[in-house]
Amino acid sequence: MKIVVLPGTNREGSNTLRLGRAVAARYATHDGVEVDLLDLRELPTGLLSPEAYATKPAGWARFADAVVGADGLHVLTPEYNGGAPGVLKVFIDHLPFPESFERRPVCFTGLAAGRFGALRPVEQLQGIFGYRNALQYPNRVFIPGVGKALGPDGWPDDAMLSDFLDKQITGFLSFVRSVAPLR
Repeated sequence: MKIVVLPGTNREGSNTLRLGRAVAARYATHDGVEVDLLDLRELPTGLLSPEAYATKPAGWARFADAVVGADGLHVLTPEYNGGAPGVLKVFIDHLPFPESFERRPVCFTGLAAGRFGALRPVEQLQGIFGYRNALQYPNRVFIPGVGKALGPDGWPDDAMLSDFLDKQITGFLSFVRSVAPLR
């Protein structure tokens, strides 16, 4: 089974990427699970050109291929100005339609400096992925006060948050297996 972990920002030194790496490492401890972490800092800058909708820039194919080849997609999003980062939306907009998300299992983790842990961006993304007919795992995780919540390894220090994430990962793997016949 292949899981793609998508930290939804290209911000240098982001907590989202730190947590994404820790989440990817947890997935990798499960037997038979292959993990691919997509780092949006590596997106080709040509993706912002209007011409990119017709002709994708060099380096884009590996991102699209990773998503299309995934059995499940775990999206982590920070909250920027009450929403998901623009780079994440650009990324989504350039993925092949409909095969990128059609009946593809997806789950969401939100993290933010504020007290709601990126609830708004997760709900926005649920609308987008719902529109694209993704199979959404209902167990969302929200990490508030992220600047103080993550340990040196990028994993939450708080036992309750750590447990929530562990349960989200194991539950999502079961969900991916259970919906496999629908794909």
